[in-house]
Amino acid sequence: MGRKWLKNMMRRRVNYLPIFMRKDTKMSFQWRIRNLPYPKDVYTVCVDQKERCVVVRTSNKKYYKKFSIPDLDRYQLSLDGSLLSFAHANCTLIISYQKPKEVLVAESELQKELKKVKTAHSSDGDCKTQ
Repeated sequence: MGRKWLKNMMRRRVNYLPIFMRKDTKMSFQWRIRNLPYPKDVYTVCVDQKERCVVVRTSNKKYYKKFSIPDLDRYQLSLDGSLLSFAHANCTLIISYQKPKEVLVAESELQKELKKVKTAHSSDGDCKTQ
């Protein structure tokens, strides 16, 4: 009984741990932190200019997270707190950072270049069988 009980407790505990993931949109960088049950007014999301990162914290001191935005580092752009927003729904905190013009232009140029490149398996759509 002891071993089985311990496994069940570990599974339950894992289900309640926050899960941090990145999920970008066309116009913004977006991060989702699942399994955060507190109301929206408990969260503070801000930019730390000194460390070049975004900081998420709760007023009840139950959660704290710092993360950088490598895309901005790549283009040597500074973080702007006015481009940062967040929402909370279904135990998920959604943090959005609106992409700067420089990043949008670079991404559109990259997409144009990728469209020019032919894939190894490109064809006219005719599927030939043996």
